[in-house]
Amino acid sequence: MPPVLRHGAYRFLFYASDRPEPLHVHVARESAVVEFWLEPVRLARRGGFRGQELVDIQGIVIDNQRQLIGAWHEYFGH
Repeated sequence: MPPVLRHGAYRFLFYASDRPEPLHVHVARESAVVEFWLEPVRLARRGGFRGQELVDIQGIVIDNQRQLIGAWHEYFGH
C-alpha cells in the first residue's frame, strides 16, 4: 500500500486487510512499524519504536488526524 502521508522518515499507511477493524494507521520507518487508533488517537500496537519516538509519532498522528480519517474513508469507503 502506498503511504497516505509522509512525515520525515515516517510513512503512514493502511493495509487492505484493515477494513473490518476500527479506524487506525500504521506508521513505518525502516523495519519498525507501530499502529495507532484514530478515534480517539491512542497507541494500538508497538513495533520497534521506543519512548520519546512513540510520543513524537503520536503527535504527528494527532496533528494529521482529520487527514488520516479522510484517507481511511476514501480508501475503504464510508
